[in-house]
Parts: sequence; structure tokens; C-alpha cells
Amino acid sequence: MHRDQSGRAASVDPFSAVADAVYRIDRRWRFTYVNAAAARLLDRRAEDLVGQEAFACFPEIAGTVIEDEYRAVLGDGRARDFEYYHAPLGRWYEIRAFADPGGLTAFLRDVDVQRHTAQQRAAALAQLGAVLEALPPATVVLDGAGRIEMVNRAWTANGEELQREGDRPARAGERYLDAMARYVDREHHECIAAGLRELAGAEVTTAATFSLDYSQQIGPTESWFRLQAARVDASDRIIVTHTDITERVRDQQALAWQASHDDLTGLPNRARMLELIGEALVGSRGRAALLFLDIDGFKTVNDSLGHEVGDELLRQVGGRLTEQVRPGDAVGRLGADQFLVLARDCEAAEAAALAFRLQNSFSRPFLAEGISVPLSASIGVAAAGPGADRAHQLLSDADAAAFAAKGAGRDRVHVFSPGLRDAARWRLEVANRLRDGAVDEFVVHYQPLVRVDTGEIEGVEALLRWQHPERGLLTPDAFLSVAEETGQLIPITRWLLGETTRQAAEWADQGLPLRMSVNISARHFSAETLVRDVRVALHDSGLAPENLVLELTETSVAEDPTRAEDQLAILQNSGVIVAIDDFGTGWSSLAQLLALPIGTLKIDRSLLSAAARLAAGGTGPVLAAIVSLARTLGIRSVAEGVETAEHLQMVREAGCDLAQGYLLARPMPASDVLRWATRIRDAGGDSCALALQAQGR
Repeated sequence: MHRDQSGRAASVDPFSAVADAVYRIDRRWRFTYVNAAAARLLDRRAEDLVGQEAFACFPEIAGTVIEDEYRAVLGDGRARDFEYYHAPLGRWYEIRAFADPGGLTAFLRDVDVQRHTAQQRAAALAQLGAVLEALPPATVVLDGAGRIEMVNRAWTANGEELQREGDRPARAGERYLDAMARYVDREHHECIAAGLRELAGAEVTTAATFSLDYSQQIGPTESWFRLQAARVDASDRIIVTHTDITERVRDQQALAWQASHDDLTGLPNRARMLELIGEALVGSRGRAALLFLDIDGFKTVNDSLGHEVGDELLRQVGGRLTEQVRPGDAVGRLGADQFLVLARDCEAAEAAALAFRLQNSFSRPFLAEGISVPLSASIGVAAAGPGADRAHQLLSDADAAAFAAKGAGRDRVHVFSPGLRDAARWRLEVANRLRDGAVDEFVVHYQPLVRVDTGEIEGVEALLRWQHPERGLLTPDAFLSVAEETGQLIPITRWLLGETTRQAAEWADQGLPLRMSVNISARHFSAETLVRDVRVALHDSGLAPENLVLELTETSVAEDPTRAEDQLAILQNSGVIVAIDDFGTGWSSLAQLLALPIGTLKIDRSLLSAAARLAAGGTGPVLAAIVSLARTLGIRSVAEGVETAEHLQMVREAGCDLAQGYLLARPMPASDVLRWATRIRDAGGDSCALALQAQGR
């Protein structure tokens, strides 16, 4: 109470300074008090409401939760908290009602923004939770305070294993760093803490990531994990994956311990063989020979039967060679499908006889996984000349002889002659021609990409070829490695971008708009000219950016992820689409996928074959899980290597967006693409149906 100028007592409004809207009603539902905030919220003057019945002023509240809750408060005198959606204004309000001697007092607060924010957060969490459950690695989501907010099944399963070993698993609500302190040593824990602090303090617009390999003792064994963390979009959440890399680390440790031997076959490796060759040249006064064996067409065996069968065959080849050589000779594996035989105290004629004996040993097929596999070998023979003491030179001569044997038709024996050194020089000349204008001899073939649901052609992948004047049409395998070694890969790719965008624009003018996919190497990221080269190609051709797809492999991104992310983000913002090629042949994580501006995921044919084998064995829809994960991240999927009707059916059932492979169309020159597309269009436009029809399906 205070007194006015006349000396009379004046009442003080207890709610005048309250930010919330406050009003009172008596037991006859008449307003007895309305503060200024309530008047503004109700869009009425306080003096117009006081004394009036609530239902008369606001008939729309009749029969609503307001009436029910207010009657309950007036009936039992207990306070009520509830939310109310006011339809005329389209907003949500939080109401707290308290009984008072005259009726009740109500506090109102506009919570529309908070409610919608909470709904959006719940939806985002639900979506993120679905993605987490699809991930094989143990994964957690941390809130802004560093507490575990969500975990996936793999994390829970790991926790159950820890519990069986007597350790306490980490659960949602626990501080992540407190949990990790139980699992890792102090040095690794400090690194993890520092990395998470850096992520938490990074600008929300940056695609920052953090990774660390750490060891963890689980029972009597030591396991290794790769931790990868990344910010989730523009929120303060951090997603952390823990991929088990124990087998990889143990392999590396075994290789370090057995640095002089091949892990697959147990034979001496290249470094050890060079040591043995050097010792033989010194100890036998130059009387030594080297046989270089290259298994013919072994890549086809690997692609058709799988690497497991291929590895078993390589082990058997090593064993058979060891059985055939003379006592005191040495058998080594140079790498891949290449072997070496060092014949000590041996001249050229004896070495050639040994080579033919080894060749004849391949006449008996090899048996692996119940499959009889015929193999042959191209063998180069090089005998050391008088006074020879250079192991590398002898290896180079044997390599040149094997190259000549393979070039002569495979399954041949070729003895080194000085003229073969000229052949090696010719390979150097090829490198020089790449540098000095061979781009005029390049051509591009195009393989269509079609929609799985309709069979319509959506785009093409550009495949570089070299129309060599002496060697004929060369595939990239024959020259791109040389181009990379000599620094010509980027100029070639620059030419390819210009040629393919011009061709795509020309097709668009002819009524055939196609997306053009072009392969990009990791070298382009390092040179930091990719953005400029793409912009120049698009500008000169007039092709719309959204009709260009840049394809890059997982491993090319992993070589320099920071530069790749920066340059790809710029290109994506301009409209260019980014695709991950050969997915399933490298190693990636969710953190990496979230950080990259990926629009398309190209599933490698090896993964398609593996998925087919798993599906046949009842192991589950592996391909569908990959496609579902991509779709959850807003990424389109392309199935490569669709070569059979069964492959097409599988990618359809998995929900792939696009398909590419010999079943649908082989690579073709630019002049054939328009004719092919016209033929498909005239036949109804469904290339999938036509391909199946051609196979009698």
C-alpha cells in the first residue's frame, strides 16, 4: 500500500512488472484482473475484460482443455500446468493455473517457437538415430556439454562385451570423456579431449573432423580402434564413430616383423630378393640367372572368382615353383601376380631350360575352393653377364624379358637380349609423347547410366582412350599411370573436362540432355586447379553445372581430405554434382561422408557381387542397407557392373536410383550415343526392359 496525493491509500498491482501474461477469474468465470502483458496477448484492453465473462469474450475456449483444467482447479483447488493450442492465432501457449480465494489466477506464456523447435529437434534426432542404427562401427552422438545423447546397436554390443569382462559400459547421459578414461591410456585420452575441444570450438560453417587411432584392453587381448568425430550439420552435437581396426594393426605389426617376406605366400619379397641376387652375383662370380614370372590374365581370375580364391591360387603357385627349382635356388614374390626365381651358378641355357620346366608345371590345373583353374605364366629370363654386380639391373632385364613374353602372346618364355632394353626405352618414349602432344590422339567413349525404375537414360560416364598410331586403341590402364608419374595427368584431365562438357552441350542442343560424369584424380586436389578447370570448361561449353558430375574414389579423397572438402564444397555450391566412385573398395566412415558434399554414391561391382553372394547365403539385404544409408543422407545411388538379369533384379529390389553395366550398354564412341538413345526411345524408352528382352527374360 502507498498513499496518493490526497492521502488515500492506493493499491499496488503485484503483477504489473511480470513478463508473463496474468489474469484472474472468479468462480462465475468473470475476469477480475488482467495485467498489461495479458491484455497484449489477448489483444483486448484490460478495462474491457474486467467484469466480463470469459466465455462471452472468448467463446472459442468452450469445450477445450482450458475449460476442463480451469474447472478442475476451481473444483479441487490443485494447481494445473498444461499447453493449449489457440486456433484463431495458430499458436501454442503454456498455462499455469492456481486456485485463489476468489477463483483462480492463470499465467500464460507464448511457447510456439519453443514447441516447434522441440518438434524439429525430435525429428532430427529420430532421423539421426535411424542413420546410426545402420552403421557397422560403434557410434555415439554427444550433446553440447559432451554427454552421450544417443548410441547405436554396435556401441551397445561392445558395452555388453566389456561388461562380460568385468568393465562398466558407457551409457546415454554419461560424460563421454569420463567413459573413455576407463578404456584408453592417459596420452590417448588427452588427444581425444583436445580433438573434441577443437571440434566444439570450430565455426559451425566449417566441415571440421578429428580422427585418432587408439588401443584398448578388452580382457586378455589388446584391440585397436579408429576414432573419427565430426560436427553434425550446424548444431553443437558431435558424432563419434569407433571402427575396429585391430586386424589391420596386427597385419602391420606382422609385416614390420616379417619385413623381408611376403605375407600371403611366405616367400621372400622384392627387397629380400634383391639382397639375395646381389649376394649371388658376388658369390658365384656373376654366374647367376633370374626368372621373372607374370601370371597371365590373373586379374580376370580375381574379378570372376574373387580375391579369396585368387589368394589361394597365388599360394599354390608359390608352392609349385618351390617344388620345381633346384636346391639352392630361391623363389620370391615380387608383388601382385609376379614371382621371381633366382638360379644360382647358372648360365643362360640352363636358366632357359629351368624356365620351360616351370612353364610345363602350369599344365596341371590348380584347385581352389573346389574349382579347377587353369593358369599360365609369361616368363622372362635374364642371365648375368661377366662381371655383373648390379641386382637392380638384372631384375630390370628379367622384367623386360617377361614384358616381351607377354607381348608375344602370353604363356611364353623369352630370354633377355640387349634389344629388350630398347623396348624399355620405348615405354619412356611413350611418356614423352604424352607430354609432347599426344592429347590430339585421345578419344572418349561413353557408357550410359540409366534409371532403374523407368529404364530411361539419365547420363553417361566418360571413359578416356588413346588412339595410339602404332599400338591401336589403348585403355587408361596402359598410359594413365605413366601420365601420373610424369605430371601429365592434370593436363589430360583438363582436356577431358573441356571435351566432355562440349559434347554434353552438343547433345543437349540435339534434344538429348544428359548428365556427364568425369573421373577426377587425387592429384587434381593437390594442384588446387580443379575449381578453375571445371569453371573454364563449363564457361567455354555453355553446359549447365548441374549436368556435370565429378567422380572420385574413396581413396583419392582420403589422400588429402581437407583440400578435397574445400574444393568440392565450392563446386557443389555452383551446382556441380559430386559422386563417390568405386564405393566399397576403400575405407570410409560416417564422419567423412557427413563432411563431404556428396550427391551420388557409385557402388562398385565387387560390392555388388559380394552382396549377391551374401543374399544367396541368406545373410540379409546388404545392398539394400547401403542404399538406405545413402538415401538417409540425401545421396543418390548408382550400381556399377550390372552385367546380368540377376544383378538388375537385385539393384531394383535394393532401391538403387541408377544402374550402369554391360547388360544395359557397353561404352561407345560419341557418334553412337545419339543413335543408341534414339533406338531406345523408339522402342518405348525402357533400356532395362530391352536388355532383359535381349537375354530372353
